Amino acid sequence: MKILVVDDEIDYRETFKMLLEGRNFTVETAESADVALEKMHNEYFPLVLSDVIMPGTDGIDFLIKAKSEILKPFEIILVTGYGNIQTAISAIKNGAFGFFIKSHNPEELIIEIEKARRSVEMKNKLSMYEKQSGDESYLSTSKNLKMNRVIELAKTVACSDSNVLITGESGVGKEIIAKLIHENSTRADMPFVAINCQSFSDNIIESELFGHEKGAFTGAFGKRIGRFEEASGGTIFMDEIGELSQSTQVKMLRVLENRSVERIGSNKSISVNFRLISATNRSITPGIQDFFREDLFYRINTIELNIPPLRKRKEDIEDLIFFFLNCFNKSTKKNISSISPSTMEFLKGYDYPGNIRELKNIIERLVVTSKGGILNMDYSDSFDSKIKSDNSFSKDCGSIDSFIFEGDNIISYSDAKKNFERYYFEKVMEKFDGNITKAADFINLSRRQLFNKITEFGLK
Repeated sequence: MKILVVDDEIDYRETFKMLLEGRNFTVETAESADVALEKMHNEYFPLVLSDVIMPGTDGIDFLIKAKSEILKPFEIILVTGYGNIQTAISAIKNGAFGFFIKSHNPEELIIEIEKARRSVEMKNKLSMYEKQSGDESYLSTSKNLKMNRVIELAKTVACSDSNVLITGESGVGKEIIAKLIHENSTRADMPFVAINCQSFSDNIIESELFGHEKGAFTGAFGKRIGRFEEASGGTIFMDEIGELSQSTQVKMLRVLENRSVERIGSNKSISVNFRLISATNRSITPGIQDFFREDLFYRINTIELNIPPLRKRKEDIEDLIFFFLNCFNKSTKKNISSISPSTMEFLKGYDYPGNIRELKNIIERLVVTSKGGILNMDYSDSFDSKIKSDNSFSKDCGSIDSFIFEGDNIISYSDAKKNFERYYFEKVMEKFDGNITKAADFINLSRRQLFNKITEFGLK
């Protein structure tokens, strides 16, 4: 990160430059506020360290001007040899990130700089995602090789009218890929009609798909156009198609063969012209006629796209966190400007059995419940404790049976509890390279409590 040091005294400029370059920062210096502003207009400095008392424009006025003129995200830490409460309050009120007394321990300044660096990174990411906050198509981008192949294939098949079957676990974003195909096709200006086949009972789904005439059955008080008719000219997306009953599958097969529908209560055929995209979280393969007709399977499965679960594309998690954070910042009118390191570490390491849908719900909850502008997971909260607990068995755990069985015999509750605790604290200490303070803070125990557990189980 590039840092601009502003001070009218050359000794302080050189001292700060040596200190920061020794920590691998790139440092530029300026002898006055006016020179600093000119440099900031010509070059991007994410962080500025500025003296308060300077000839001409002082540090407070420089802070106000910089915040009003420089549009890119940056932070300013004011430094002074004459610290007082009034100056510090004025600095913070006008947007300074921090306030440092020159005679204090330089390590305190380094800590503030690290905090400021994370703040700027957060603001840059939120700014990058802001224009995409209402655009679900952003979710069809990826840093994962396998997911990128799915996306590229989806764009390729969009040019045809071939039927597509999208497979993958619940919540992976099958509808997003279906929309991507539609939006890249020649049908993009026509309707995209989505229906979740699991949401309707057997006696209602046919009315939803094929439509009905007035009086066709009890409660049919008027004519209804079905989803196939509604999608004519465009694309119909049938999510959870594996949930259709056998009788509905037969009727749907006839629609695909004849490209026409008959509303319930009518014998008149209505021509339809749609592109079919189906999706399922089931493992649909030929030869399983117990719930899905093989002839329909071949019809809908001209091209299959399998979306990997989020746990298999963890390189996308951080981008998705910031994407959803920006969405919910806007919708809840909150201003979350940073994420606590422990929360970010947990979110990036969690396995998300509910995939992108679960990540979205977790971020929404954290935005709503977080305070002080920091996204923070409170492990005393029952929801946050649950997802933390769920994840504790999802990694490197092997079989849970190893905690409760000795050979073929179930061991006592106290021994099973000790087995788990030993495993748990061993993994915690591995994760934090033996740093008791960091580990205790992360798992919400006191340092003494953690030390006692390490001693009890004889851990290194």
